[in-house]
Order: sequence, then structure tokens, then C-alpha cells
Amino acid sequence: MEEERWVLALPNIKTPNSHHQIPLFLFVVLFLLLTPPSLSINGYNQTETDLLHPKDRIALVLFKSQLQDPYQFLSSWVGSNCTNWTGVTCSNRTGRVISINLTGMNLSGPVHPSLCKLLLLETLILPHNSFYGSVPLCLCKLMNLKTLDFGHNMGLNGTVPPCIGNFSKTLEKIDLGFNSFIGEIPESLYELKSLKYLDLSHNSLEGNLGEFRQSLVYLNLESNSISGTLPCLMASVESLWVLNLASNSIVGGIPSCISSLRELRQLNLSFNGLRYGISPRLLFSDKLVVLDLSFNSLSGLLPRKIAEGGSEKSGLLLLDLSHNQFSGDIPLTITELKSLQVLYLSNNLLTGEIPERIGNLTYLQVIDLSHNLLSGSIPLNIVGCFQLLALILNNNNLSGVIHPELDALDSLKILDISNNAISGEIPLTLAGCKSLEVVDFSYNNLSGALNDAITKWVNLRFISLAQNKFSEALPTWLFSFQVIQTMDLSGNKFSGYIPDGNFNFSLKFNSSNFSRTTPFEQLPILQSLQMKLSVVVSDINELGFDYLLSSAVGIDLSRNLLHGEIPVSLFGLHGLEYLNLSYNFLDGRVPTSLSNMSSLRALDLSHNSLSGQIPENISSLGNLTLLNLSYNCFSGILPKKQRYSRFPGAFAGNPDLCVEESPGEACQTKGLPTVPNKNFEEETEGPISIWVFCISGVVSFYSGLITLFCSARTRNYILQTKL
Repeated sequence: MEEERWVLALPNIKTPNSHHQIPLFLFVVLFLLLTPPSLSINGYNQTETDLLHPKDRIALVLFKSQLQDPYQFLSSWVGSNCTNWTGVTCSNRTGRVISINLTGMNLSGPVHPSLCKLLLLETLILPHNSFYGSVPLCLCKLMNLKTLDFGHNMGLNGTVPPCIGNFSKTLEKIDLGFNSFIGEIPESLYELKSLKYLDLSHNSLEGNLGEFRQSLVYLNLESNSISGTLPCLMASVESLWVLNLASNSIVGGIPSCISSLRELRQLNLSFNGLRYGISPRLLFSDKLVVLDLSFNSLSGLLPRKIAEGGSEKSGLLLLDLSHNQFSGDIPLTITELKSLQVLYLSNNLLTGEIPERIGNLTYLQVIDLSHNLLSGSIPLNIVGCFQLLALILNNNNLSGVIHPELDALDSLKILDISNNAISGEIPLTLAGCKSLEVVDFSYNNLSGALNDAITKWVNLRFISLAQNKFSEALPTWLFSFQVIQTMDLSGNKFSGYIPDGNFNFSLKFNSSNFSRTTPFEQLPILQSLQMKLSVVVSDINELGFDYLLSSAVGIDLSRNLLHGEIPVSLFGLHGLEYLNLSYNFLDGRVPTSLSNMSSLRALDLSHNSLSGQIPENISSLGNLTLLNLSYNCFSGILPKKQRYSRFPGAFAGNPDLCVEESPGEACQTKGLPTVPNKNFEEETEGPISIWVFCISGVVSFYSGLITLFCSARTRNYILQTKL
């Protein structure tokens, strides 16, 4: 095609009444106002790719005028040179705008209807901003549109325009995800033949899910309120790669026709109301890499066969059947999924033993079999999963010991075997698991002393050995972990003193400048493991694993046999959120350095033999929500002005402590209440019982020994109430 050229000729125009020429500057003004933007004064033609059509320029300037642009990304929207306009692409023939891409520019404001004037627009991409309001209906005039992407704005609302599937015969991609759209999916979207990619996820859409009648490649309706049953999507059997209907209200069973989607790579039906068993005819193509049916009410046996060509030919990377009602054993065919990287079978009713052949899954990175009824021991062959990052087996009926050979799992970050019946000691060889960050051995029958293997876990963030039978003295290196966040050794038989080590090692214990993640309602269970695993499909053949540890920053040494004074340095940790030293034999005074614990939210020193006055500065701890100093030997007066009334029952069982109810009135002593349904003989046993009995006898004889009497009476109560 021959290129068009525009040349401006400046004639010698004269006024009707004179022979003088009109001044040159008037011609310049006339030129700028009336000539097309492609003309030049000297006859030179600019390259067409540099030109912006004046009508489109006006539309864009009007669109920009309604926006907040804090980082000035759109400050380049001046002049007529299209290549200078950030995010704008023009046709090299007509100068008309064909593409707008303003991704992630932190823009805010409405989607102005002036964009409807861009009649040749093919691509409109505005995601990851803060646009708000409804989508202009006039956008349905953009007959050439191929891509419409308003995702991740959150403020866009109203209904999805009913005409969205009618106006363009070439529209292939629609992304309205992560917004606030309401209403039903427009019927026109089910009929739009050109549509390949549809993302309406994370909105508030409702209504029954219909049958899409085009060859989709990507369909994501996650996190809405869509109901009805699963469609077969027969028009997409040869095209659909991704089907994500998670977090909706879809009910019924999983129809076997879903397995007809031969190109399917990812299927996510989690967090719905699906029921019944999985049909043996539900066999997927070996191209499937992600299968997530978690958080439903599926029942029956786990599927014996998943891939059409056999488990050994499957390319499955992630299998998540957790949080259902599956029963029976773990089928051996699961151990034949050679490519498997993530296996979630937790929160079901599974029985039997963990298959020995699980070690055949050499690519496995995450195993979560927790909250089932599995028995037997941890199979030794599990060390074959040498790339394992997380092994989560808690809340089962597992027994046996921790195998010394587990040291081969040197990439392991999370090891949770809590709430089982595992016995024996922590093997010294476990020092080889040098990557461990989260360790939960709580509620088992483990015993022995804490050995030095634990010191090799230099990246340790969470450790719980609670409710076991560990004994002997606490090691001096106990508080030497640099990134430790939670340490729970409660409910054991540790004795001796709390080590007065260097508490400055821990960054979390000493820093109050990081964000708090523990909700107020979780304060009663601060020491429990609060962790969320996440797996991201970063590539069609690769998964990314991460976890969020939201457990509170704290130390729990309660319900042991510790004695002596509390180290002063323990009360100087700025970042500590909770401290529980209750039900021990601790004595001495509470250090005044307690006022330095600015992040403290829960403090429990109850059921010890602590004495002296309660430091006045405790009341100045603004974040403190739970306080329990009951059943000690504190003395003195607590003035009402210190606002201790916000901690009801915190001082009970301190017979020499007076709590002022009103200024000027006599204070009220906090004596020992009667403990119902408990008696001393039922709860005491062994050397401690004899010790308390002897002390009680001495105290009865030498009633003048006030401190000893307080200690004996307090310890008597402890042993009566300790479970």
C-alpha cells in the first residue's frame, strides 16, 4: 500500500483592504488548531508509529483526569507522540489506540466512559490497581476487543455487564477476578464462541453454574457463591487446561464425565459441598498435574486408580484429598505416582499403616497424613523421600520410636508427629536434620534428657515437646536459637533451675518491631502450632512450597519440677508475647525488669512459691490481656489505682496479699478457695507427695514459719488440681 503523506503549504494570504501579509504567528496558531497531527510545518512527515489520533488523545486525557496517580506513571501522557504515553500502544497506520496496559500502577478512580471512544481498542488491561465503581456499559461498543482484564482491583462492583458476551466476535480473554461483582454469570458468557480464558474468581457471584458452550482453555470461578451441580463442559473436552471451581456452594457428586477433559492439567473443586464416593470410572488423563478435592464431604474408599493409563504413567504433582470423610487404608497405587511432589490426605477416617513403599516417591516434598486413625510405626523407607520438606503425621495412633535413620532427610523443614503414642528418646543422629524449622513432638511418650542434637537445628523457629516424659535439667543452650519464636516444654519432668543463659540470641524474643499475627481469640492456646501450608503451581511441571507460622512469640515451661528463682534476664525480653511458668516450684521475687516486656499479652506464674510484693509496673503493660499470679506467697497491698480489677481471679490463693477494692477502704485478702471434687490422696504420688506431706507436717508443728507454710499450702493445692 502506498504511504499517505501530508504537506502543509503556507499561502501569501492578504487582508481585503491592504497588501500586507497576515503575521506569521497567526498561521502557526491556525496550523496547530486545524491541521491533522501527522502534518509538519516544513513538509516533513513523522513516522506513523509516533502519532496519536486526536480523538483518542482527548478520550485518554479525560480518563486520566478522573484518576489518582501517586507515582506519576501517567505524567508522560502529554503531546502527540504515542510512544511516550506509558502503557499505550497505537496503530502504526491510523494512530488509533489499540492497547492500554496499566498493570500495577497504583492508580485509583473510576473506569471513565471516555474509554468507550477508543473504537479500535483491542486490549484493555487495568489489573492490580484500585479502580472502583461499576464497569461502563458502553464498553460493549468496543467491537474489536480481544482482551479485557480488570482483575485485582477489589473496588469494582455491581453486576457483570449482560452484554459482555455479545459485543465482540474476537474477545478471547476476560479477567474480572478479585473484585466485588455481584449477581449471576451473564448468559452471554456461556455462548461467547471466541472466549478461551475466563476468570471471575474472588467475587460475590451467585446462581446456578451453567454449561459453557465454547472451547475454553482456562476457567476460574473460585471463591464465589455459585451453586448447583458440576457441568460436564463437553465443548471443552479437547481444550480445557485449568478448571478451578473452589470455594463455592456446588453440591452433588463428581460426574465421571469430568474425566473426559483430556487436556486438563489442573482440577480444583475444593471447599464445596460435594458428596458421595468417587466413581472408579473417574480416570484422568496422564497430563493432569494438580488434583484438589479437599474440604468436601466425599466418602468411601480412596480412589485406587487416578490416571487412565495407570498410576505409574501419571504426571500428577499434587494430590489433595484432605478434609473429607474417606475411610479404609491408603492404597498402594498412590505410592506408584512417581512424579508426586505433594500428598495431602489429612482429616479423614483413614486406618491401617502408612505404606512402606511410600519411600518410592522420590520427588515428594510434602506429606500430610495428620488427623486420621493410622496405626503402626513411621515406616523406615520414608527416608527414600530424600527431598522431603514437610512430614506431618500428627493426631493419629502411631507408635514405635523415632528412627535414627531419619537424619537422611536433611532438607526437612517441618516435622510434626504430635498427638501419637511414639516413645523412646530423641536420637542423636537427628542432628543431621539441620534444616528443621518447625518441630512438634508434643503429646507422645518420649522420654530422656534433651540431647545436643537439637543444637544443630540452627534455623529452629518453633519447638514443642509438651506433654511427654522428658526429664533431667534444662540444658544451658536452651535459649540460644537465633530465630526461635515459640518454645513449649510444658507438662514434662524437667527439674533443676531455669538456665540463666544469654537470652539475647533470639531476634524474635528481643524485638517488638515485627507485625503481630496472633488474633486475640487465640490467646488461650498461644503455645499451639499455628501454621498454614501453601503450595503454588509456579510452572506446569513445578510447585512452590511455603508456610506461614503464626504462633505467638512465647515460652512455656509450665507443669514441670523446676525450682529456684526466675532469671532476671528472662523478664527483659521485649518481643515476648506470652510467658507461662505455672505449676512449678519456683521461688523468690518477680524482677522489676518485667516492665521492659512491652509486647507481653499473657503472663502465668501461678501455682509456685513466689513471694514479696507484686511489681507495680505490671499494670503499665498496655498489651497485657491475661494475668495469673494466683496460688503463690505474694504479700503487700495492691492499690485500686493500678487497675488490677481487669484481671479477675489473678491473685487468688495469696493469703498475705491485700487487694484494695476502693480507695481508703480496707483491702481484701486473697485466701485459698475450696477445690471441688479433689482430694490430696487422689492426686499425690511418689517423692513429691512425701515431700509435701513432710513439709505440711513441719509447718503444722512450727506454725511460725510463715513462708514455709505458704509454700506447703500452695504446693498442696497444686498437687490436688494438677491433672
